[in-house]
Formats: sequence, structure tokens, C-alpha cells
Amino acid sequence: MEANKKNEYPLFPELQEGGAEEAQALIEKFRDKLKIEAANVMSSVMDEFYHDLVPHIESDAWTNYRNELMDGLRNYRNRKIQGEHDFKEIRQAIFREFKDEIIKDLDQDHLEAIESLKEQIEFLQRCRQ
Repeated sequence: MEANKKNEYPLFPELQEGGAEEAQALIEKFRDKLKIEAANVMSSVMDEFYHDLVPHIESDAWTNYRNELMDGLRNYRNRKIQGEHDFKEIRQAIFREFKDEIIKDLDQDHLEAIESLKEQIEFLQRCRQ
């Protein structure tokens, strides 16, 4: 069998007696050190990933999702694109749950518009004189 190895790998000389054991011990020591170092590096990378990156990825994703949802709801014309049935349900649910507050808000918006129009009328009347 030894002669077969020499023929198979003629450019690689065999180690002297005791050399093979010493080489194997060095390889095992290197392998153990590599495992420890790799574990330390992996632990450091994972800590950085989970502690420094993941919260931002999650918050960015949810922020983007929220912004798209809000953009879709803000533009009432989207009901024709997204489906009038969905917008009808949303509108009815909001109105049903918050009818009194919505009416108060609309009344306040109308009062502000009336006051603004009064000021514009007064300004235009002063300009005309």
C-alpha cells in the first residue's frame, strides 16, 4: 500500500517517522483555533445584524407599508382603481364609528372657510373704495 501511495503522488514525499503525528496535531490545533475564531466572528456579525440592522429593516418596512396605505386612502380617486366596494366599506366604517367627530370637524372647516371668505370680501371692498 505504501508503494501505491508513492506512485499515486510522486511529487509529495512522505513525512519522517513522528512527522505525520506532529503534522496531524498542528492541523487539529489550527482547525480548533479556526472553529473558535469563526464562532467569534459569526457571533459578532450576528450580534451586529440583530441589534443594529434588524430594528431598522423592520421599522423601514412598516413605515413604507404605512405610507403606501395612507397614500392609497388619502386619494379618494383611488377608489376607482382599487375598487369602489373597498372604499365604500372604509368610508361607512369610519363614518359609523366617528360620525359626531366628523360632523364637528366639517362644521369647523366650514366656519373657517366662511371667516376666510368674509376677510376676502372685506379686503376686496376696501380695495374697491
